[in-house]
Amino acid sequence: MRKIQNSSRTSRDKVQSSKTDNSSLVTRHSLLILASCIMYLASVSIAFASSGGEEGGAGAIFKDYLWKIINFGILFFILYKFGKKPLQSFLKQRTELIEKSLKEAQQAKELAQKALAAVEERLKARDREIGEIVSSAKESGEKEKARLIEEGSRMKEKILEQAKTNIDYELREAKAAIKAEAVEIAMELAEKKIKEKLTEEEQLKLLEESLVKIEGKN
Repeated sequence: MRKIQNSSRTSRDKVQSSKTDNSSLVTRHSLLILASCIMYLASVSIAFASSGGEEGGAGAIFKDYLWKIINFGILFFILYKFGKKPLQSFLKQRTELIEKSLKEAQQAKELAQKALAAVEERLKARDREIGEIVSSAKESGEKEKARLIEEGSRMKEKILEQAKTNIDYELREAKAAIKAEAVEIAMELAEKKIKEKLTEEEQLKLLEESLVKIEGKN
């Protein structure tokens, strides 16, 4: 993000500097042409001085030198007069092209910046969703764990209660069986003792009385 902003500032600075450079470029070209003229005149002066010993040749050289100056002045005027506008037009077109390119680059960078911000926002949203999913799964796991523990406790209590009920039932059955067996054994012992003490007539009488009592109950 900072790189994109810095590059945007650099682009604006380039546009401003290109305008300033182009405005002074024509002046620099003019100065360059003028400097070339001065150098040319200096070279001609040196040539004229080197051949200045002969009076007859001096006049011819001066005329030739004068015509060269006049021709060069005319050439310089023509170039300045007719070359200034095309040069300015070329520089203007070049400046506009550079400004257009920089503007398009700026727009592309702004779009890239927006796209980057959108991607970062999506990543943040995805991280939040993942965090919520993990938190929900953890919470569900804790609830399921608590439910299983509670259900296990209920099943344990139910099994213990059922086992206690079964044990009580078995104890009652065992006690009843033992009691019945004890009664049966006691009756057998009593019957045995009675038989040993009573005579056969007394036993028959006791049997008849028992039958009478049974018939009376029915």
